[in-house]
Amino acid sequence: MSQDFRLPDLGEGLPDAELVSWLVAEGDEVALNQNIAEVETAKAVIELPSPFAGTVQKLHHAAGDVVEVGEVLITFGGGEPDAAAPAAADEDAAEEEEKATPNLVGYGAAPRKSARPQRRARAARTGGAGTGAETAVLEAAPHDAIVEQPLERPIERPRSTPPVRKLAKDLGIDLALVEATGATGLITRADVEAYAARVGLDAHPAADEARTAGAAGTGQSVAAGREAAPGERVTRIPIRGVRKVTAQAMVRSAFTAPHVTTFHTVDITETMRLVASLKADRSLEGHRIGVMAVAAKAVCLALGRNPSLNAKWDADAGEIVEHHYVNLGIAAATERGLIVPVIPDADAMTLVELADAITELAQVARSGKTPPSAMTGGTFSITNFGVFGVEAGTPILNPGESGILGLGSVARRPWEHDGEIALRDVMTLSLSFDHRLVDGAEGSRFLVDVARVLEEPGRAMLLR
Repeated sequence: MSQDFRLPDLGEGLPDAELVSWLVAEGDEVALNQNIAEVETAKAVIELPSPFAGTVQKLHHAAGDVVEVGEVLITFGGGEPDAAAPAAADEDAAEEEEKATPNLVGYGAAPRKSARPQRRARAARTGGAGTGAETAVLEAAPHDAIVEQPLERPIERPRSTPPVRKLAKDLGIDLALVEATGATGLITRADVEAYAARVGLDAHPAADEARTAGAAGTGQSVAAGREAAPGERVTRIPIRGVRKVTAQAMVRSAFTAPHVTTFHTVDITETMRLVASLKADRSLEGHRIGVMAVAAKAVCLALGRNPSLNAKWDADAGEIVEHHYVNLGIAAATERGLIVPVIPDADAMTLVELADAITELAQVARSGKTPPSAMTGGTFSITNFGVFGVEAGTPILNPGESGILGLGSVARRPWEHDGEIALRDVMTLSLSFDHRLVDGAEGSRFLVDVARVLEEPGRAMLLR
């Protein structure tokens, strides 16, 4: 009996996805929830888990194909038959309906609604033919799911992100043995690396960081970095995926919101001293608290005093919507283009929590695994073009946001300080805002509030 797996809706109502690579080949045996392919949507690269167990009969598309949602992606054969007696016709119909509508990516196989799992579980407890099937289901279950198995209580699989699961797989580590150290219970890359160090495995975190940092630092796409063939005068690159959607969003933003950009050069010597002292603090070892984190904290404080910068223009409703929370977007340059993942409720975080969130966000973005849901709902954004050595720029607003702050490079310059000329660390802030919501005075006040925190980080203790 053959089973077709059709490309499911990967979120955001996106109509199609590009097949990046197959992780299986025709003739391979595939377990339930085993990753079978990588696909790139308009916002992220996603690993597709198989909703079926069986043999790969046919791959219907090749790498590079753009596949419409609902198209058959792969056909399986040789599925394991049920150990129980034939079920009623209505159960068969319900099961066929489930096969035709696979569950969304990230949730594993869709739960069955018939009575067959219970019968198979009973067969497993009595040593019947269902034992192997139940063991396979348990082993292949998604890490955030609870799976029925032949014990008195269910087993909860460890929760983690796709890049972390890949790292654990590459190192041969069972995530069930790794302890999550964070408050959310999510197993992070640091947790896996710490476990690897304890058991004597070499995770090469430093080398991996260098590779990902280099990829993100260039800001170039894989296609843009290709070498031209001898004699080739032009190279044509399809406009797809992240770069296509980013371009559409930027054009829409530029031609719907009247942009104004204002600049302010700030003496951030005290912030640099704070960062250096925190880096030297052994109690904060493992937390990468840099200028970006301090700037993010300053932005959250300044938005509380300048709510028009944390608002959106709702043309359909004829309203200005002010947000009483900050979902902070952090622009990240990746191999596939610029994306802006969001830190929810950033205003409720401490400086250390913000730094950890920025670090995790950057690691996931560089891996290309940022889910579409993590790039929506932002209320204000920060972009750091200073990492490229650029002093200032005119950042374009994300659609639906009224402000974006650009951080320039930090330079050591002669600067007036306490009535004298001294070498100081200075940085230029570039604030773009929607002039429909924010006038020049409001934008300037916000920028000055951010600057004051960066000039004197202790001033943050006085703001709320």
